[in-house]
Amino acid sequence: MKLNERSLAFYATCDSPADNAGFLYKRGERHTAYHRRWFVLKGNMLFYFEERESREPVGVIVLEGCTVELCDSAEDFTFAIRFGGAKSRTYVLAAESQAAMESWVKSLSRASFDYMRLVVRELEKQLEEMRWGLAGGCGGCQGSPSSWKPKPSGLERSLEQLPALPAVLPRENGCAVWNNVPEADQPPDTSSCRYNSEGNPRPPPLPPRRRASSSEVGSTRAAVAESTSTFCQLHERYGREVAQLRQDWLERHDHR
Repeated sequence: MKLNERSLAFYATCDSPADNAGFLYKRGERHTAYHRRWFVLKGNMLFYFEERESREPVGVIVLEGCTVELCDSAEDFTFAIRFGGAKSRTYVLAAESQAAMESWVKSLSRASFDYMRLVVRELEKQLEEMRWGLAGGCGGCQGSPSSWKPKPSGLERSLEQLPALPAVLPRENGCAVWNNVPEADQPPDTSSCRYNSEGNPRPPPLPPRRRASSSEVGSTRAAVAESTSTFCQLHERYGREVAQLRQDWLERHDHR
């Protein structure tokens, strides 16, 4: 990944959470005087600003291949960031209190990628030992931790005790029905009139058709005739109004 000044400045001032932040005194490279700077630790990058409200960092220290250790100095609460190499620079910093110094030393020591890799390896080792311990405690079973399977829970055991579904669900009136009683697996009683000779359930008989009486037929026809005559009257009435409005509009248009 390529980094430039703009991308580093954006990362230093963005809203991503910082691992540590606060004021530290930084000793100059050429001059031994200490300058108060605002430091922000994000991942393995330690940014420092002239002021807390500064928009761009003055510099950045990449915490890879270095060690963080306490050092003797005229200033109190002093520690150093040392890099391996003949011409590598050593950054000497001083905190404002003993608690602040311990917090910075701890967070800076854990910021490198090498430290994170060691932590991941240690966690993987502990997880593997836990798997082997669980596998050895289940009745002396042997095998790799990946082949060990946990015991089924109470819900899984209750699901296993449920009766198996029938291969062909019985049908009633052309639709499949579900019966959860133990007698559902038994074959249907073909001696009853509800089943035909092949053992399939017969559909229920259709209800008899209801014939309309002469009085109902007469009332229906009268209602239809009345609705038709009413529609014709309304059509004729509104038709005359529309024709009159059209005639008035034509007369006004001719006068213009």
